Amino acid sequence: MGDLLPVFIVGMLFIGLPWLIFHYVTKWKQSATLTGEDEKLLDELHYTARRLEDRLMTIERIIAADNPDFRPSASPEADVDHEYSRRN
Repeated sequence: MGDLLPVFIVGMLFIGLPWLIFHYVTKWKQSATLTGEDEKLLDELHYTARRLEDRLMTIERIIAADNPDFRPSASPEADVDHEYSRRN
């Protein structure tokens, strides 16, 4: 047993440790990317956020028309058409 211990330690050092490191580096690189499902979810959330922003601006315009003292959060000149397509 005394003669096999240094061989076992050297084997673990030069074979086991690099294999373990490369295994987890590969796993990390694979999980770092977005899946198609993640991209679809982000697109839907972006679209929903834009629609909610448009609704809020519409409500602010209605309130501003009814109440002259009301100040909307953005000026009407800031209204721009949003591009809903992906930019990738």
